Amino acid sequence: MAVLHNRVSQKELKQLLLQEKEPRTTISFYRYFHIDDPRLFRDELYRNLHVLRVFGRIYIASEGINAQVSVPSSNYEKLKTYLYGIPALDGLRLNIAVDDDGKSFWVLKIKIRDKIVADGIADPGFDMGKKGKYVDAEGFNRLTKDPGTIVIDMRNHYEYEVGHFDNAIEIPSDTFREQLPMAVEMMQEHRDKNIIMYCTGGIRCEKASAYMLHNGFQNVYHLEGGIINYARIVKEKELENKFIGKNFVFDNRLGERITEDIIAHCHQCGEPCDTHTNCKNEGCHLLFIQCAACAEKYNGCCSEECYEISLLSEEQQKALRKGTDKGQHIFNKAKARLRPRVHNKS
Repeated sequence: MAVLHNRVSQKELKQLLLQEKEPRTTISFYRYFHIDDPRLFRDELYRNLHVLRVFGRIYIASEGINAQVSVPSSNYEKLKTYLYGIPALDGLRLNIAVDDDGKSFWVLKIKIRDKIVADGIADPGFDMGKKGKYVDAEGFNRLTKDPGTIVIDMRNHYEYEVGHFDNAIEIPSDTFREQLPMAVEMMQEHRDKNIIMYCTGGIRCEKASAYMLHNGFQNVYHLEGGIINYARIVKEKELENKFIGKNFVFDNRLGERITEDIIAHCHQCGEPCDTHTNCKNEGCHLLFIQCAACAEKYNGCCSEECYEISLLSEEQQKALRKGTDKGQHIFNKAKARLRPRVHNKS
């Protein structure tokens, strides 16, 4: 029987990934469907993906599956065949990464969750079977030519900051569960208009469209396959690309470039930049945008304080980290804390 969890350290796994000679393909996929026994489904999935040398992060819940993985390119078709062999996943859309170096993941983690995307919905009458209408890239471009169409970005602030569709409305929050009721409230005056919701790969905007319908909206659409699929289709069919900038992704890459436009700024000096990084001080690990000059100046840290901590020995750093809880630590929620401790480039 194959192992059902990883037994090698993260550091060793990263080194093994870097030593791989064969290219990898990064893929994301999801599907809402009922799973009677998530634990049994999880274990069977792990055994089969482990054999195919799949790495990545997969969430399983009674409502379905949500996955971001990489696979050796020679095993891509085998993975597709295996997934399509599961009746509930037959014909599953596999979103292949746009800007991919194959180094997105170095370990396979499959976890059981209450929901495949945390939504905070407690209403027992909510039904994912009643969702908005899919709109593909061509349909999206066509509908958005109408100035009365409303486009809503159902991603977090730090995702929207580096790239979004032209004229898209940001729901100003960093959690999906907060965004859902906010979207309903913000769109009250637009109930009679076409509303298109989008996200990275489709999973959040699909649920958001169902929530909008649940709250009485009528003309609700969601972008099929999200930004990832849209970018692929407009490139293949040479369509007008209405997405501007970079698409933030939740793996080691932290982004895939869709257009050359840089619409964000370094959080330290204000220069144009859209490169996300995590503060090198492990006791902080803030997710923020940093240009190359500031990365050199602060040694990859978000502030002078963190820079000084990063120069300490590992033992001293561990002692400082003991008992701390970073929570969801991203720049948008830490602006007041971050700004007093950073300085413009001299």
